[in-house]
Amino acid sequence: MSSIASYTSAQSVWRSTGRGHFTKIGLATVAASVLAHALFYFVARAFVTYDPDFVILSNVSGAVIFTAFFAIAAVAVYAGLVRFTDNAVRNFKVIAAVFLVVSIVPDYTMILDEPGTSLGQATVLALMHVIA
Repeated sequence: MSSIASYTSAQSVWRSTGRGHFTKIGLATVAASVLAHALFYFVARAFVTYDPDFVILSNVSGAVIFTAFFAIAAVAVYAGLVRFTDNAVRNFKVIAAVFLVVSIVPDYTMILDEPGTSLGQATVLALMHVIA
């Protein structure tokens, strides 16, 4: 019985705040994430030399495109959690932590086998995952 009541409560919160509210916050979140990645890309370049053969960090556009895509996906996941779960923030934190760990592992395992890669560049990529 309580799960039905809490589900109804989550639906009423969704309806009372409106989709426009989530859309505005979601767009601001995506924009802030993209801006933070672009800024970090250039700051990190002052400390780590990006090898032009390492395509992933050859220019900032790759980081911006992937950041925008996955930030939009994260906003959609959060909106779904708000709509369908009782504790969206806790659930989102768990999902985000799992995805963070899963996304960092290839930076130090598979990426280091790519041409032009260095440990510094792999660390830049890992830190970009944390920033996202």
